[in-house]
Amino acid sequence: MSKGWQNRRDDDRDRQRGISVLGVLLVLLGLFFLASEQFGAELGGYGWPIFVILPGVFLLVLGLAIPHEGGLGAAIPGGLLASVGLVLAFQYATGAYGSWVYAWALVAPGSVGVSLALFGLLHRRGDLLDAGLRTAATGLGLFVGFGLFFENIVGIDDVNSTSALRDAFPLMAVGLGVLIVIWNLLPTRSTTRRAGPDSWSPVEPPPTTPPQGPTPPTTPPAA
Repeated sequence: MSKGWQNRRDDDRDRQRGISVLGVLLVLLGLFFLASEQFGAELGGYGWPIFVILPGVFLLVLGLAIPHEGGLGAAIPGGLLASVGLVLAFQYATGAYGSWVYAWALVAPGSVGVSLALFGLLHRRGDLLDAGLRTAATGLGLFVGFGLFFENIVGIDDVNSTSALRDAFPLMAVGLGVLIVIWNLLPTRSTTRRAGPDSWSPVEPPPTTPPQGPTPPTTPPAA
């Protein structure tokens, strides 16, 4: 009974904390727009992708502030939206809209892995941190591999693609390959653990055979 009451109190506390964080974020967002109006700064001057990045960052921060796994329901969509906005901002500045043929890997699975890793790091969830790092590394590998193919081999969007991209992908491929080799050469910890009282494993019941010894008489002795 007391344990269920404690769990309910913890859930209520987490819910109140999430609502409080939402209120703080709304206040900060309102102050930001008020300051931009007072100082005459127009968000449109940074390009229309800023209107995609800001809601994504808002959802990401909100999700990371929620202590339980329900926060991932806001953090992952926020990371996806923010990464789409960042890719659009790069394309808006360079005109290289053809880069979508490989930039999708930064959105998914790349941003999903980053959101998971950040959540695991902030809330001390080693499983989410490990899964997020692996997912983000997969997205980065896909981005570099497809980018190297489409930019340096196929030469997609020759007019709008910048030379910096074509110079960067071979360097990124070399750096990523070196990191993979070093990672594989590092000693790995054994993930197996010895069986203990907390490990889930079937335990054979003890034998139920009766102990060996003289059997008691079944008839009373004669008087």
